[in-house]
Amino acid sequence: MKIYTKTGDKGTTSLIGGTRVAKSDLRIEAYGTVDELNSYIGLVRDQEVNRERAYILKEIQDRLFTIGALLATDPAKSKMKTPDLHEEDVTLLEQEIDSMTAGVPPLRAFVLPGGHQSVSFCHVARCVCRRAERITIHLQEHSPVEDLVIIYLNRLSDYLFALCRKMTQQLGAEEVTWKPRL
Repeated sequence: MKIYTKTGDKGTTSLIGGTRVAKSDLRIEAYGTVDELNSYIGLVRDQEVNRERAYILKEIQDRLFTIGALLATDPAKSKMKTPDLHEEDVTLLEQEIDSMTAGVPPLRAFVLPGGHQSVSFCHVARCVCRRAERITIHLQEHSPVEDLVIIYLNRLSDYLFALCRKMTQQLGAEEVTWKPRL
């Protein structure tokens, strides 16, 4: 089987269910951004500082594939069997956030992204997650999207911020707060 099909050469692609849409379709933009996020999560997972967290990051990547499948499915053909997301997936993120934030100093100001290359990768993932969330909310304004998808993406961006702070601490990097010029 060849990797290329040539069916997208004219700017269209198929949703799960067979419906052909433009590659610029908001649904394609949503799951494409989730795919981009998944790649950044892989980069974050591969950082030495996250060796102990690799299991949770891999779990998150699995959930992002689930979200991608949900977003890639034609809602008019929703009778098709797709993987599912559970409230427990959000609860797991919340538990991890609580665990990470318990061990870092309270946040009293905005933090500038950076401090260490590994932390910077995580900040990029957080920003892509926020973009995926915004695009998915926009999609939901026009087409059905499960609420849990948006909730998960929202909580995931919080998880990634907490992870940035925890990584900064573990790496002994400086957490630079924003000092607005007034």
